[in-house]
Amino acid sequence: MTQGPTRRTVLLATGAAALVAGCGGGGDDSGPPPSVSPGQELAKTSDIPVGGGTIFKDEGVVVTQPAQGEFKAFTNICTHQRCPVASVSDGTINCSCHGSKFAIADGAVTNPPATKPLPEKKITVEGDSIRLA
Repeated sequence: MTQGPTRRTVLLATGAAALVAGCGGGGDDSGPPPSVSPGQELAKTSDIPVGGGTIFKDEGVVVTQPAQGEFKAFTNICTHQRCPVASVSDGTINCSCHGSKFAIADGAVTNPPATKPLPEKKITVEGDSIRLA
């Protein structure tokens, strides 16, 4: 006669699975949310401050202007535990969940605990319009 798993084994396995699922894998979130369509206008160039940026929560993107006339875009989801980033200030994109910070110029980690940069999003700038590519 074979004995099945004990109650303790089942509870430990279930708890471990929930922990792994809840912590997130820090995976790449470079694809647009389903509601975002290429060519959609995000903002006017004048809406993005030089040395700063703007978070577009519904579109899942952060647009920055590291230098006059230079625009970059990144996912708005932190690579640490997938919290949405909360602000852009002092040259960084900031996640308030655990304090991770990312450079507005290239999405590189400037303050852990995140270890991976923010994935870049594709945008186009035509005249004074910034659009998803």
